[in-house]
Amino acid sequence: GLSLAGVFSRARIDDGLYEELEEALLMADAGVKATQHLLDELKRRVRDSRTTEPQAVKALLTDVLTELLQPLERGLEIGRHQPTVMMVVGVNGAGKTTSIGKLTRHLLDADQRVLLAAADTFRAAAREQLAVWAHRADGQSRGSVDFVSQQGADPAAVSFDAVNAGKARGVDVVIADTAGRLPTQLHLMEELKKIQRVIAKAQADAPHEVLLVVDGNTGQNALSQVKAFDDALKLTGLVVTKLDGTAKGGVLAAIARERPVPVYFIGVGEKLEDLQTFKAREFAQALLS
Repeated sequence: GLSLAGVFSRARIDDGLYEELEEALLMADAGVKATQHLLDELKRRVRDSRTTEPQAVKALLTDVLTELLQPLERGLEIGRHQPTVMMVVGVNGAGKTTSIGKLTRHLLDADQRVLLAAADTFRAAAREQLAVWAHRADGQSRGSVDFVSQQGADPAAVSFDAVNAGKARGVDVVIADTAGRLPTQLHLMEELKKIQRVIAKAQADAPHEVLLVVDGNTGQNALSQVKAFDDALKLTGLVVTKLDGTAKGGVLAAIARERPVPVYFIGVGEKLEDLQTFKAREFAQALLS
């Protein structure tokens, strides 16, 4: 496969360079629509700037890619609602529970009181896993974590109880970890919509955030998950995991072009501090380096 960075080592700007670039972008999971957009815009800028240096083309592509990704660069806001209720969704294996642990850690460091609702009641391990992540604390923060879970209980009921408990206890953030797969024939999206409705019964304007955790390594499949979950639930943000260098990060270009849901965090490794805020230019530079 062609690396994006390698394309710019050519001797001159010619059709071959654009062809290699197209192939490399597609290999990086940028998708057909974003790739076409990036190439059209790039060619226009190369013409306008009258540049003849392949390395200068790289700088121009970095600009074009940054502008495409810019709408995704929005941070998570906490504090406008009391509590801020977050519903976290995603298929099993995307790194959902790990990401919630990291997100909790991030909130604790900002001195937030967090209540975690293990609405993924079919996986006993999920609660333990959350507990481990949440309490991997260094003792520095003034934040705290509470848990609400009921083994085998209805996920919507657990979420409802959690929001009410969060209001009663005066916490800052309630996070509902939902199931990524159901044991019954019940359709996952229907179950998630039900959880969303029940949360709104507990607190009228909630959930304030509906976050999808998606594995950035799964390429176009990641894009189709974003579309499917957004159609069902109106996503407010994404956590894109497993973008650890080997990953085909171009999928964010595809998301930006076809379903621009803000990327609150990207996961670049297994450690707690590996949940990073998304910065469009940094990401564009890394993708082309």
